[in-house]
Amino acid sequence: MFRAHAAQYRITKSKKNRRLVELSHSSTQTRQDILRQGTLLLEQIRILIELENLGRSAGLSNLIMPPATRKRKFSEEKEGEGKDKGGPSGAQKYYAVRKGKKTGVFTDWDDCKEQITGFGGAMYKSFSTQSDAEAFVAGKNPAKPSKGDKFYAVAVGHETGVYEEWADAKKQIDGVKGPKYKKFATREEAEEFVREGGKTNKKVKTGAGKEESGKKLVKGKDKVTVEEKSQEFVKGDTIKVWTDGSSRGNGKVGAVAGYGVFFGDGDDRNISAPLEGTLQTNQRAELTAALRALEIVPLDKSIEIITDSNYTINCATVWYKNWEKNGWKTSTGKTVMNEDLVKQIREIIDKRTKAKAQTNMTWVKGHDENPGNVAADRLAVKGAMEKNR
Repeated sequence: MFRAHAAQYRITKSKKNRRLVELSHSSTQTRQDILRQGTLLLEQIRILIELENLGRSAGLSNLIMPPATRKRKFSEEKEGEGKDKGGPSGAQKYYAVRKGKKTGVFTDWDDCKEQITGFGGAMYKSFSTQSDAEAFVAGKNPAKPSKGDKFYAVAVGHETGVYEEWADAKKQIDGVKGPKYKKFATREEAEEFVREGGKTNKKVKTGAGKEESGKKLVKGKDKVTVEEKSQEFVKGDTIKVWTDGSSRGNGKVGAVAGYGVFFGDGDDRNISAPLEGTLQTNQRAELTAALRALEIVPLDKSIEIITDSNYTINCATVWYKNWEKNGWKTSTGKTVMNEDLVKQIREIIDKRTKAKAQTNMTWVKGHDENPGNVAADRLAVKGAMEKNR
C-alpha cells in the first residue's frame, strides 16, 4: 500500500513539475511578445517623429499630425488669437494717441482722454487689437476693419446710441417720426454720427428702414440727405433745450462750477445755478445741466437736449451700457467717474422711453455763435460765479 501511495505521489509531482515548466515557458513567451510589441511601437513613434519633422520643414505638419493633435493645436491657436483681439467678443479696446500730451496705446478711455483733452490737433483712435493701435501711433495705417463688423447708429429715435444688433436698433426707430440712423463699419464712426445728431454729408437712413436682408419694413423713402438743423424749436411736441456747464479753475484746488439750462428768452424754466457737492468739475456741471433739463420736461413729452459736451452724450447714450455690464467699473476695474449723475440721467431716460417719449441729444460746437449754446454758457458762468458769493 505504501508503494502504491509513493507511486501516486511521484506521478502527481511529475504532473505538477510539467505544469510549472509549461507556465514558465508561457510566461517567458508573454514577456518576449511584450518586448517585441514595445520595440515595434518605439520604432513607429520614431518614424512618426521623423515624418513630422520633415512635414514641418515642408509646411505640412497639419497633414502629418494625428487628428486629435491637430484639433488641440487649432484650439490653442484660436485661443491665442482671441487674446490678441481682446477676448472672443472683442470687448477689450486699445486707444491709440498719435498726437497728444503723451502718445502711446492705452487700455482705458479715461487715461486716453487725459492725453487729448485741451490738446489742439489731437489725433486718436480706438482699435480692437494692440498691434493695430501701435501701428496707428507709429504713423502707419492699420488694416481695415472686418467686413463683418456692423454698428448701427441711431441719432434720432426712442433712445439714441450705437447698437451692434439690427433688431435692437430697429426697436428705437419703429414708430418714430423722422428717425435718423445709419450703419457703420466702425464704432468710432457710429459714435461720431450720434454725437453730431445725424449730421453728415453722406446719405443716411431716415424715415422707413430696411432690415439686413433688404426687406422693407415700412413704406416710404429710404434715403435722404440730412440738412443742417435750424436753431428754432423742433416742430410738433418736441421740446428743445440747451445745456452747458462751467468750472472756473477746472481740475485745480479751489475750482468752482455752475450750470445753465436754456429753454428760450424769458422762459421761466431757464436755470443758472452753482454746482452742488465738493467735486467742482466741468464734467459734473455738464451732466447736472442735462439732468435738470430732463427733470423739468414732463416724462411724456419728447425732448432734444443740445450740448457742446461729447462726454455727456457718450455717458448717456453709449458708455453706460458697458459700465452697467461691468458693475459700473471701467475696463481697468476703476470706479466710473460721476456714476451717480449718469445713473440718474439713465433712470429718467428709461422712464421717458416707457412713456413713449423721445429723448434725443445733439452735439453743437461750443462758443461758435450758436444762440442757444451761448445763452446756456452765460447761465453756467453766472452760476459758477455765484459759488464765490
